[in-house]
Amino acid sequence: MEGAGVKLHRAFGFGETGEFDPFLLFDDFRNERPKDFLKGFPWHPHRGIETITYVLAGTVSHGDSLGNEGSLGAGDVQWMTAGSGIVHQEMPQGDDRGRMHGFQLWANLPSSLKMTEPRYQDVQAADIPEIADDDGTKVRVVCGEFWGQRGPVDGIAADPRYLDVWVPAGHRKTLPVETTRHAFAYVFDGSGTFRDASDPRGVLTEPGGDEALAIFDNTGNRSLVLFDRGDEVTVQAGDEGIRFLLVSGKPIEEPVAWYGPIVMNTKEELQRAYAELRDGTFIKHG
Repeated sequence: MEGAGVKLHRAFGFGETGEFDPFLLFDDFRNERPKDFLKGFPWHPHRGIETITYVLAGTVSHGDSLGNEGSLGAGDVQWMTAGSGIVHQEMPQGDDRGRMHGFQLWANLPSSLKMTEPRYQDVQAADIPEIADDDGTKVRVVCGEFWGQRGPVDGIAADPRYLDVWVPAGHRKTLPVETTRHAFAYVFDGSGTFRDASDPRGVLTEPGGDEALAIFDNTGNRSLVLFDRGDEVTVQAGDEGIRFLLVSGKPIEEPVAWYGPIVMNTKEELQRAYAELRDGTFIKHG
């Protein structure tokens, strides 16, 4: 439960996030019942991070302390660089069937950019390139470069790649990933298996010392897959196909001091941020 009472699924962001660096948190706020999301995320601060909101169904209206306001619809993306500090609100509305589907990812900022000037990149669905391969695989490129197409979001510190991938039923697909990056996949439709060793197979769901005895399952809706370093990801789609976000970025490898919606490098910086919230100097002008 987040905001004023929004039910969501948090894939990661519970504590130690070194394996996901430069990413800090990922929330899936798909809901079918308006009472589970309509209270939204009222006014709250951010500093030291970037928030990436991707809407699949419904709308998210937003406004902030700098006077910006707008609305995100199905297929739209907002990439907000909080930088030195911003106070904003995000209020979801369902579609004509009462559905609100979307995701929010937090990306860390390096110390040199923690106090940069806040900015938004609001991207309409029509401006996000979609590539179709010969086998029916479709990829929307939100950020970064893939298969010769570049996503519309730019100037991001972690140089991330953010893809929305659909692989049709029964097909096996290999997607390139730079070896210098941390990468994860988040499945939100259909099911399939991701490569482990030489062949695609399910994700390890029961840890143990003997991998021969481990239980591997197909990955389905709301499955998170974290990849080790490598230069590719291979997925075998199940009987209904598989759709997932494939996100990667360059690790920042800096200390993290994190409390609530503010992420800095040291405890002292964190304390200063909250002191500024109390005395009204949190928002930097000029």
